[in-house]
Amino acid sequence: MTASDEWLKVESLDLEAQGVAHGADGKVVFIEGALPGEEVRVAVHRRKNNWEQGAMIALRRESAQRVVPRCRFFGICGGCKMQHFHIGAQVAVKQRVVEDNLWHLGKVKPEQVLRPIEGPTWGYRYRARLSVRHVVKKGQVLIGFHERKSSYVADMTSCEILPPHLSAMLLPLRALIAGMDGRDRLPQIEVAIGEAPDGLVTALVLRHLEPLTEADLQRLRDFEADCGVQWWLQAKGPDTVRRLSEGGPALAYTLPEYGLVMPFRPTDFTQVNHAINRALVVRALGLLAPAADERVIDWFCGLGNFTLPLATRAREVLGLEGSESLVARSRDNATANGLSGKTRFEARNLFELTPADLAAYGDADKWLIDPPREGAFALVKALVDAVIDPLAAEGWAPPRRIVYVSCNPATLARDAGLLVHQAGYRCTQAGAVNMFPHTAHVESIAVFER
Repeated sequence: MTASDEWLKVESLDLEAQGVAHGADGKVVFIEGALPGEEVRVAVHRRKNNWEQGAMIALRRESAQRVVPRCRFFGICGGCKMQHFHIGAQVAVKQRVVEDNLWHLGKVKPEQVLRPIEGPTWGYRYRARLSVRHVVKKGQVLIGFHERKSSYVADMTSCEILPPHLSAMLLPLRALIAGMDGRDRLPQIEVAIGEAPDGLVTALVLRHLEPLTEADLQRLRDFEADCGVQWWLQAKGPDTVRRLSEGGPALAYTLPEYGLVMPFRPTDFTQVNHAINRALVVRALGLLAPAADERVIDWFCGLGNFTLPLATRAREVLGLEGSESLVARSRDNATANGLSGKTRFEARNLFELTPADLAAYGDADKWLIDPPREGAFALVKALVDAVIDPLAAEGWAPPRRIVYVSCNPATLARDAGLLVHQAGYRCTQAGAVNMFPHTAHVESIAVFER
């Protein structure tokens, strides 16, 4: 058991940005606030047979990578975990996480490690889900992210990772909600920021558990006019979202390298970091290298974030997604960008696939895979089964190249292991993508050749 007067040498960071050390008894100790190379004392607040967890209470040797957090709410707010760590070191740790997961979970080592994709580190978050809580005892409304390891809403009045205009809006939003009749039944405001020719478009989606009074609707309209935002109202699920007022520019993001404008609704999934997304699309297409005579399949295509850029290069692109509504909007985006003749979209459950399904979708020269955190196990397993037993997908040939974009290094590693050790692919390249600076979230991209 680690004593409070024992000095521990921090060896590394884990996926939650906790320092990792070993106590005198050899037990692993996870330490909040500690950085690699530091010597710290710890107050342990959780003990298990093989590990302990605690918070740093004293620092004897400080890391050269330790910096002063820019946000005054860091350590209280749970939105960021790594602001005390130099941004270059953050990226290096995330790159190591990708490599370690590929090796330890998938027994895969990429032939080339790609340079990490980096971009803006402050004011980058164009999507956010802010919790709303009327705290009667405090006599005020709180709006923000949850406190670290807590269900309470952090008492934050600014945020360094939100765009400056949105950070400056937190206090006015608190005052608005505090003055509304339904303030106890408004649990969430979802933020979605789009791009327009004359600037940014800010949409605020207000989740309301009961119908809003006419007085509250007018308060929202007044705020909309004063602050230049769009209010959207959501009574139940995402499909119930509707604009409060008509007019104004539509939400969209751009992929200027391909001359594309991608309209979206505020509850659609889009990347939080538009600058990094643009760089990621360029890298993915560069790695996939679609030729003018090639057919490509984009698995988990969403709104067509990769499908439409691919269609500007390839002969034909098939986009597959699990949601009928997303597929409909993908088709609309393809039409609006003049690419409906080179794209086809279908909705289906991508977590239930067989070799026969792959054969039904036809041969493709190349695949792009961009799954949610669960990964693409069913897809990869169907591919493996088709390679092992060609009769299961008679007449079908596997793609020569796969580019896999991942938001979870563990499921990437699992799927990479199947592709390399059972389907005959080589992992030729892999690297990290710093989509969420100052958080422990790790995105990555990997290339597989056969």
